[in-house]
Amino acid sequence: MLKNKKIILAVTGSIAAYKSAMLVRLLVKAEAEVQVLMTKDAQRFITPLTLATLSKNPVLSSFEKQDEGVWNNHVDLGLWADAIIFAPVTAHTLAKCATAAADNLIIATYLSARCPVFFAPAMDLDMYQHPATQANLQKLESYGNYIIQSEEGELASGLVGQGRMAEPEHILSYLEQFFNKNLPLKGKKALVTAGPTYEAFDPVRFIGNHSSGKMGFAIAESLAEAGVEVELVSGPSQLSTNHPNINLHKVMSAQEMYEKADSFFIEMDYTVLSAAVADYRPKVKFEQKMKKKEGDLMLELERTIDIAKTLGQKKKENQILVGFAMETQNEIENAKRKLDSKNLDLIVLNTLNTPKAGFQHDTNKVWLIGKKEEIIDLPLKTKKEVANDIVQYLLNLND
Repeated sequence: MLKNKKIILAVTGSIAAYKSAMLVRLLVKAEAEVQVLMTKDAQRFITPLTLATLSKNPVLSSFEKQDEGVWNNHVDLGLWADAIIFAPVTAHTLAKCATAAADNLIIATYLSARCPVFFAPAMDLDMYQHPATQANLQKLESYGNYIIQSEEGELASGLVGQGRMAEPEHILSYLEQFFNKNLPLKGKKALVTAGPTYEAFDPVRFIGNHSSGKMGFAIAESLAEAGVEVELVSGPSQLSTNHPNINLHKVMSAQEMYEKADSFFIEMDYTVLSAAVADYRPKVKFEQKMKKKEGDLMLELERTIDIAKTLGQKKKENQILVGFAMETQNEIENAKRKLDSKNLDLIVLNTLNTPKAGFQHDTNKVWLIGKKEEIIDLPLKTKKEVANDIVQYLLNLND
């Protein structure tokens, strides 16, 4: 599955860098084309000559080829690669990638990449477990990257626990599974909406909600991994994605989201409306900032367009339409009403009454309710796992 794949192996300054030689050997044996990038600290653990010999390509470690005055173009490298693997990746480099601190060739290439990126962390037990490291790993995963979890065992410090870089054979297997996926939805097209909408009433202030977009982005990623070409329409969100099957479109208001979604809808096989769209907007938007005055302020609100209902009225027989319902009371009954009134094929119900579920969290607790009112009660899971469950439900509809 890796034959003719263009792989960048980014090696950073960890004692686990000695394993990079075996990983390069395995990748080359799998008939991948390997380009190694190294930090200066990595070269203290293993020589560039070793990895250049094994990869059959010169190792790159800086923007300029030494003594040649030739520029190593990080943009070209990022576009060239079918995958980038950081193995090993240190806590330091994780933090740089998470914060876009592009002070070397490796980070600049990562930021220029449009391909899947994999991180195989290697560090001591306490460093790996530190909240800052875990937060950076979660942040990188939220950007659409893939984490190849560290393994447990004896560490260089003498401690025993999680922190060892995954063995080269395991990394190779992970990559082969990634590229060898049976893409059951290849050739299909999907529209996904995500995040909140902001409804402005002057140039400074708006009405919005706490949606992060995590659920919608996870659904887009899961669909893309199943082979679907995804148009992801997102309201204001910190999230991004670099999956080659996802086209990201940023919008602000409910009306903008509807117009962008409607422009794709007619060609879509699947539409998943997971965005938390504002139900109301200010009837009047002031051109200048409203100055604070004595007393209360009264704003007149009007309904925004109901995107799910409007698209539901346009839905063709061969299209699948999925909606979301965020409820706080009479959850099942309210969700069923929305399922019927909006001509949905599936509604995903979540509630703010469940701890660690809903807005901002990395986990979610949902119920899947289908057209025949069958109810699948899923336990609390990561949003990525919930997204996979939704995609599996869509697959079952095709059976």
